[in-house]
Amino acid sequence: MVEVAAAINSFASNEMQTDIVPPSEESVFILTADQLQDLIKEVVQPLQNEIKYLKATVARQNEKITALEFIVEQDISRLALDIAYDRQRLAKLERIEPQPMQKDRGEILRALIAAYGGKILAKDARLKMRLSKQLFSMLVASMSDYIEIKPLHSDKRKKVLILK
Repeated sequence: MVEVAAAINSFASNEMQTDIVPPSEESVFILTADQLQDLIKEVVQPLQNEIKYLKATVARQNEKITALEFIVEQDISRLALDIAYDRQRLAKLERIEPQPMQKDRGEILRALIAAYGGKILAKDARLKMRLSKQLFSMLVASMSDYIEIKPLHSDKRKKVLILK
């Protein structure tokens, strides 16, 4: 090989001879096609295995994300339904009027307080019962055995009626 390069250089002009790089002293490897394919397989196979593993991981994570999105959608739907149901219940509570079948105003007041969970603002109860302030005060005073009156913690001017 070196002799061939020297022969080619002898035909070239002096200017070209300086441009030509002398042959290197490195070893030359000669591989057959099968040997080259085996060498490529040894290098590429671990990379292919890692790609397969990463693709499987991504697929599993996508499945988990899809499942979590489904759960979140179900939770949102359930919460929206709960909110709508609670709003209906609150609307019904606000529309409660005293029953005409009840014998006297004391029973009506106790039933009204019970319908509101055992507590109601005195002003709201008075307005529901359609009584004057004076009549309502007398009614509440006569029911001290059944009803307790306390000031509202956020506004001491307002009174809360509580069932005993």
